[in-house]
Amino acid sequence: MRRDDRARAETRVEALPAPATAGLGARAVWLATGLAAVAGFVALRSLAADADPDHALCWLRRTLHVACPTCGMTRALAALARGEWRDALAFHPLAPVIAVEAAWLWARLGAGLLGLAPRFDERGLPRLALANAAALLALWLARLASGTLPA
Repeated sequence: MRRDDRARAETRVEALPAPATAGLGARAVWLATGLAAVAGFVALRSLAADADPDHALCWLRRTLHVACPTCGMTRALAALARGEWRDALAFHPLAPVIAVEAAWLWARLGAGLLGLAPRFDERGLPRLALANAAALLALWLARLASGTLPA
């Protein structure tokens, strides 16, 4: 590594606040987010898989009867919460990936806030979001072409 590159890398690391400077507010928000996610996941266990578009949570599906790239994601997450992997994959194949990704991000942010790991560098999140959006769009196009979008 060249001296200039090393200096930039050291500056970048030093620019991140140390875990000790992560205030109680950031930790409280992190903990509240985790508790809300667990409560939401538990609540999803009781969500019945209803194929009627008029009962859909998604306004696009309910009003226009159009399947979007995330169509089936809520039902897939509900199936995951019940341990029904086959149904979850049928509703939306990316649901397990996104659930694991969200759990990993939450744990990684928490480890940084609690000082158990270097602080998480959020600059990669836009690329991750773009990659997820591209994967959702590609899967939606493939399912649209093959006629396998959820009803």
